[in-house]
Amino acid sequence: MIDAGRAVHVVLPGDIDDPTTPSGGNTYDRRICAGLGERGWAVHEHPVPGAWPHPEPAERATLAEVLAAAPDDAVVLLDGLIASTVPELLAPHARRLRLVVLVHMPLDDEAEARALATARAVVTTSEWTRRRLLLRHPLPADRVRVAPPGVTPAPPVPPGSATGGRLLCVAAVTRHKGHDVLVDALTVLTEAPWTLVCAGTLNREPELVHRLRDQLAGAGLADRVRLAGPLTGTALDSAYAAADLLVLPSRGETYGMVVTEALARGLPVLGTRVGGVPEALGRTPDGDLPGLLVPPDDPAALAGALSWWLGDDALRDRLRQAALARRDTLTDWPVTIGLLAAVLKEVAE
Repeated sequence: MIDAGRAVHVVLPGDIDDPTTPSGGNTYDRRICAGLGERGWAVHEHPVPGAWPHPEPAERATLAEVLAAAPDDAVVLLDGLIASTVPELLAPHARRLRLVVLVHMPLDDEAEARALATARAVVTTSEWTRRRLLLRHPLPADRVRVAPPGVTPAPPVPPGSATGGRLLCVAAVTRHKGHDVLVDALTVLTEAPWTLVCAGTLNREPELVHRLRDQLAGAGLADRVRLAGPLTGTALDSAYAAADLLVLPSRGETYGMVVTEALARGLPVLGTRVGGVPEALGRTPDGDLPGLLVPPDDPAALAGALSWWLGDDALRDRLRQAALARRDTLTDWPVTIGLLAAVLKEVAE
């Protein structure tokens, strides 16, 4: 469906195209901007620099200028990382502009509640996030919609290695993503045949990275864990193709796009039972899980699941087959774009 003649102003984090800081939110934002353009929307992008959600006064001033410059009655789609922190900047434009907030990660605070109250619609990237927003804030249920991330089709990974020991974690190396939990788990599995590649930026919490390197060296594991930094494009494709299992030990996730990226390749997932991860993992048409879920912040549980995976040939075969079956049920980005475009069209009319 083409929406020719419609326009949307999209307010984005300033680092949206920075290859050194890839994130699910930035990938989602870039996909929707491209997809709306392909559907005939005139997309006006406004990247706003800043350490959002903790902007400096000058960065707030830049956002204020962007909002003031938008024409009357314009549809303005704001990344929630920005919008949810500055309700005082949105409120003066709530009548003049048609504001829509895209929430990747709920902040659960008063500022977010006030910001979302200015919007004519709120779009979340998971059902879990929608439920959380409705629980925490007095929002009309019909104003909060869901447009889950799509996934780009990919060829299935080659058959797994004999031991299943090639582990991959795709996430910025931060406490929130649980790398410390993963390293704690691996230090009790030193006799098992595994290696780990961590693909994700290393500069957000450098003290954590330094501590993890010291811990790995002290446990004699430095040569088995590669902190590869951010990987994108063919380098990331190659990392998925070389892996037996994606491990996502996060303490919190609103969805977990890397989960569906792995499943799109038929790669099983070991994740934490938090937020939208169970939603992203999903089930096969027969009801099977294409991976394993453990409690967050629990090194013993994570170590137990890894030990089970590494030591049970039948489990690995079963989960690989389930991942391939789940692969066939995933939806591509045009579905996401269609859901979001429907909200924007409704707001525009």
